[in-house]
Amino acid sequence: MLGSIAGESIRASVAWHDCSSKIRQRPFRVTAPHLRCRAQAQAVEPLMVRAAKGQEVERPPCWMMRQAGRYQQAYRELAKKHPSFRERSETTDLIVEISLQPWKSFRPDGVILFSDILTPLPALGVPFEIDDAKGPIIAEPVRSMEQVTRLQPLDLQQLHFVGEALTSLRQEVNGQAAVLGFVGSPWTLATYVIEGSSSGLYKTIKTMIHGNPDLLSALLSHLAEQIATYSCYQIRSGAQCIQLFDSWGGQLPPQVWDRWSRPYIETIVKRIKAEHPDVPVTLYANGSGGLIERLARTGADVIGLDWTLDMADARARLQKEGNPAVQGNIDPVMLFADQDSIATAVRDCIAKAGPRGHILNLGHGVLVGTPEENVAFMFDMARKSTYKQAVAA
Repeated sequence: MLGSIAGESIRASVAWHDCSSKIRQRPFRVTAPHLRCRAQAQAVEPLMVRAAKGQEVERPPCWMMRQAGRYQQAYRELAKKHPSFRERSETTDLIVEISLQPWKSFRPDGVILFSDILTPLPALGVPFEIDDAKGPIIAEPVRSMEQVTRLQPLDLQQLHFVGEALTSLRQEVNGQAAVLGFVGSPWTLATYVIEGSSSGLYKTIKTMIHGNPDLLSALLSHLAEQIATYSCYQIRSGAQCIQLFDSWGGQLPPQVWDRWSRPYIETIVKRIKAEHPDVPVTLYANGSGGLIERLARTGADVIGLDWTLDMADARARLQKEGNPAVQGNIDPVMLFADQDSIATAVRDCIAKAGPRGHILNLGHGVLVGTPEENVAFMFDMARKSTYKQAVAA
């Protein structure tokens, strides 16, 4: 049986590979052959995709946010040779190599593109730099309507490395895991575009809500349309799931989030569903304990939960919102603990999440300094776990 499933997965991957060269020749046209190739390639979908769709699976798929990064020795060695983050995240071969580092080490059920939520900004006319100490720096923050009107439609040619990397990842993973793309939400991107850098208080953008709402609305609307285009580009290039990071949405009171984040997220989700209805969308907002019902109302298929929520409580609350799939939500610091404690946390999360619609993950990204052996242990736990075992325990 396992051999049969593996064979089907390989045949599906080969079918997508054979069709992908034809698709890349006309990446912006949806034709009947394109649709036939896509349907053939997804005859047997990866475990993570099936779980995201709420289908019955034997065990929870597992991947980790920031699973490629500085905690891995392989990444640190590569970074010595290529010290610029922009180079690492904007060079096709390096993106693929880094994205595959955790795949080669741990065999997660999802392989996410190594990139950054700010990567599309230059293609919109918003250049930025990365300071090793301060993080992203935007020299000319957008704070006037004139600046908003000068923003350009997304130039996908400037993002060719994203599409090329996703296509390569689909071929490299070969149907054995889902390939994930991701984007930042309009509100979260706007915090950088308006503040000019990372912020702890978001004073400028929050003040703009009251002092210049028309300007903020115009910027968010433009970002929403262009990030929708970027999301669909990633899917056409090979992404089988899209994660939408509203990283700083949790900084807003719920009623303010309803006005200044939710509508623009909905624009992106609706566009993805219109063009790629079978591709699951995960929505994650850090610090979103007071927002999860609202997150579910955006139309996202999967709600990412941070570690501050009890999984059973979150499931009960989301039951009233159509019971979407969930992702999470182990505390990232747990991976610094002993393995017995990690095992207890994983079993508790799986049991409370239930047997359908759960993607095991951390409640945030893998932290710098996390022992690689504990990351490996959590992935092994996921592979060995079944829902029957979790409930029995």
